[in-house]
Amino acid sequence: MRCNRLRHALLAAFCVASILCRGRDYASYVDPFIGTEGDGNTFPGASMPFGMVKLGPDCGDRGSNPGYRAGATVRGFSHLHVSGTGGGPKYGNILVFPFTGELTVTDYGSGSTAEHAEPGYYRTSLDNGAVAELTCTDHTGAHRYNFTRPGRRGILVDTGSILGENACCGENQVLLGSEVEILSDHEITGQNRVSGGWNTGDAFTVYFYATFSAPATEYGTWKSGRATARSTAEYDSGEPVGAWFGYAEDTDTVEVRVGISFISRGKARQNCMAESAGIPFDVLRAAARGRWNACLGRIDADSTDPAALRRFYTALYHTLLQPVDKTGENSRWVSPEPYYDDFYCLWDTFRTSHPLLTLIAPADEARIVNSLIDIYRHSGYMPDGRSGDSNGRTQGGSNAEMVVADALLKDLPGIDADEALEAMLKDAEVPPGDDERRHGRGGLSDYIRLGYVSTDYERAGTRTLEYAANDWAIAQCAAKAGRHDLAEKYSRRAASWENLWRPVVCDSVCGFIMPRRSDGEWDDSYREPTWDYYTSTPPCRLRLTPPSQLPDSCRRGEPFTPHSHGSWPNFFYETNSWEYSFYVPHDVSRLIEKCGGTDSFVSRLDRFFDSGYFNINNEPGFLIPCLYLWAGRHDRTVERVNRLLTNHFSDGRDGLPGNDDSGAMSAWYVFHNIGFFPNAGQDVYLLTAPRFKRTRIDLGGGRILTVEADNLSPDNIYVESVTIDGKPWHKSWFSHADIARGATIRFRMSPRPGKWERTAEAPPSR
Repeated sequence: MRCNRLRHALLAAFCVASILCRGRDYASYVDPFIGTEGDGNTFPGASMPFGMVKLGPDCGDRGSNPGYRAGATVRGFSHLHVSGTGGGPKYGNILVFPFTGELTVTDYGSGSTAEHAEPGYYRTSLDNGAVAELTCTDHTGAHRYNFTRPGRRGILVDTGSILGENACCGENQVLLGSEVEILSDHEITGQNRVSGGWNTGDAFTVYFYATFSAPATEYGTWKSGRATARSTAEYDSGEPVGAWFGYAEDTDTVEVRVGISFISRGKARQNCMAESAGIPFDVLRAAARGRWNACLGRIDADSTDPAALRRFYTALYHTLLQPVDKTGENSRWVSPEPYYDDFYCLWDTFRTSHPLLTLIAPADEARIVNSLIDIYRHSGYMPDGRSGDSNGRTQGGSNAEMVVADALLKDLPGIDADEALEAMLKDAEVPPGDDERRHGRGGLSDYIRLGYVSTDYERAGTRTLEYAANDWAIAQCAAKAGRHDLAEKYSRRAASWENLWRPVVCDSVCGFIMPRRSDGEWDDSYREPTWDYYTSTPPCRLRLTPPSQLPDSCRRGEPFTPHSHGSWPNFFYETNSWEYSFYVPHDVSRLIEKCGGTDSFVSRLDRFFDSGYFNINNEPGFLIPCLYLWAGRHDRTVERVNRLLTNHFSDGRDGLPGNDDSGAMSAWYVFHNIGFFPNAGQDVYLLTAPRFKRTRIDLGGGRILTVEADNLSPDNIYVESVTIDGKPWHKSWFSHADIARGATIRFRMSPRPGKWERTAEAPPSR
């Protein structure tokens, strides 16, 4: 233990010294409160990069996804959270609360003021006279409570508390049981069993072991709100339970270390003793900040605008919160491979977050991809969404293919390409049956037989378009592996989106993805199923159920139009045909043909943006501003992106325009500030325009990608020319191989569009 403490102390000292030597404290630019108000749903508490423990406040009625609600009563500080997510909440397990005065084990909580947060640290002053400080390691939470008023004081541990017990849409978490045991006057252990939540997942158990810095002078337990003084245990009977310690009035400070595990109480204790027990709070805080600086410093952005740096580094911080590294904490199987959880959800993160990690954290991304493959080995499919050790929530395609392809095509080391391809082919060829919302491809039999998903299935439009893009990802990986038969097969299947393209006219624009029946006819009678999202009634399932035979849990709404916006049971998921008819990321040249040619395509894009149809707060539209590049109008992309960055993002608490979705929206912001954007699942980066005069990206292994912008100003947003390593660059895109060994991309900026923006070679298409 002494060696372990010395190691942590030396680590913290090294982290602080290295920050000072570099002369830059990147964590100082991060404001974890950005996105906590409005629709961002970001988590403001203490976490490590990809850390399993996310220790922070649970507020109000515990209905919000990250647990936090500004201005609401703080019910306590729990150890597991997610960040930026929509849908139903998850976690909120093992809650600790410092109390003063009379003990109450129901409806406890306190108002708070003077909040402060930074990477790896959170502090607030509770109205009850306790000042709470939080920091963490990967698997433990560290609490420091200072009691500022005379009188009775203590700390309770609520083993039965969780978030989202009354969530809508059938996504509520359910407490299955809890247990607590007081081991001594400074130790408590126990567990919490939960099911459900956002992914309607299987049951999982969270174990904990807590050690307190001061011996308790009184103690007790409770079950279902009935407290028993001097009781030392409550067994698991399916009810919420907890325990408390009381302290002498001269005990002004109590520190708590809480080890968390998904395996056992013993593993929770091991985590606590190995990572935080006996280590001073400030040493742990410094070590967390050092870890964050090492990660955030992978991108060094040059700006004299403090607000710009706050927005940028907070966005980068958000992308490093999820998925969660739970290697050694897999409750489902034992494996030598890395294990990551809380893919919440790949439908969001494949577009931006994972390509960013491929670029700035290739070793971490390789571990994440190997984890996806290992999940396939043991559960039968890679996930599209996964949380609480359960697959669940395939929102559109089987988009693990996009993540795996992004890694393989960019040559991330240490990934078994043959097994990766095998996992992708399982998605593409084997229907998941009744588990179509859990993993795999729902409606796959239609897609293979007809070349599209018919209205016999829910989300038929979204699925058809995304399966086509997923198939192109498979085709590229097969070609790289020399499997040319597979490459040809999936290249053909990648054209399946055309089978739902119908030349109908809306808003003077011709051609949209429209519903089609399994008999091959257009489904003119299709009416969108509707349901009340804000009730607890889950949507109906349309698997093999034609709209004319909808179950009673759904109603038939208005006729389908290109503006019809849907959810789980509808033709499109979280989007509409106006927006998702642009989603052909692998075949934009063919899409331009279907739209009537370049001029018509540009006009269609202009109408889409100018009519206010573009929705920055949702991932389906993330690529659309860049589609002008295929039509030779780089200047339009620059204009659209510049306006979106300026008008929709800020460094305020409501500074994100929508759910951050596990960092997906933040990663969109990071890329466009650097000056290029990934076409996810392909070896293609699209040149946009930088917002910093100089950005240095650490690619690992001593390789540096530098992006420079000469003549940059708020008025000079257009690109006059581009060079890579000093050579003129005549493409509006580049591949990973062009920068993988390190490179310098130099933009020359201009106040008006020039020749380069009209003549640069368009990105590739299928």
